[in-house]
Amino acid sequence: MTLSVTDLAITRGGVPVLEGLSFALEPGRALILRGPNGIGKTTLLRTLAGLQPPLAGRVDGAEDTIAYASHSDGLKPTLTVAENLQFWASVFGAKSIQTALDAFALNDLADRHAGNLSAGQKRRLGLSRLLVTGRPIWMLDEPTVSLDRNAVAMFADAVRGHLGQGGSALIATHIDLGLDGEVLDVGPYKAKPKPIDDFDGGFL
Repeated sequence: MTLSVTDLAITRGGVPVLEGLSFALEPGRALILRGPNGIGKTTLLRTLAGLQPPLAGRVDGAEDTIAYASHSDGLKPTLTVAENLQFWASVFGAKSIQTALDAFALNDLADRHAGNLSAGQKRRLGLSRLLVTGRPIWMLDEPTVSLDRNAVAMFADAVRGHLGQGGSALIATHIDLGLDGEVLDVGPYKAKPKPIDDFDGGFL
């Protein structure tokens, strides 16, 4: 499944942040989003994931194909690691959580409540949910926050495995994950300020 973005314009809080953005994300490929803080990478991912409408442009190939991992780990603290994964597996119709447990070294933590995990362990659990979604397009917003070097390697391996199975990934990150992917710098697509076209506008 190819994700195609054409002449996209997006807003944050009603204010345009990016405009004129076009790209295609092909199966088996990773695309790394780069740009300064506040440029609109998170807003772009949220828009592509269908959490907010675009201001203009088209997004094709996104419906029911995207798994989105945001800054929040999205865990239920009173459930165990295994119960959290089983919940999401039931939502997406996955038959097993074992691959997810293995990929992020969570087997020894399977019976521990998510609320009692460290920040890094919570992040690993949050990311492991991607493996039970069955969705071909992963959208990841600074996925390595709170991860140590070993866990970053686990994550990178999980992405490589996903790409090897024909999936794709759009990742906003400032670090080098060692992935064979292209870089999309969104800086040049920063929206231009709207001109003030009347006298009263100068005081708004």
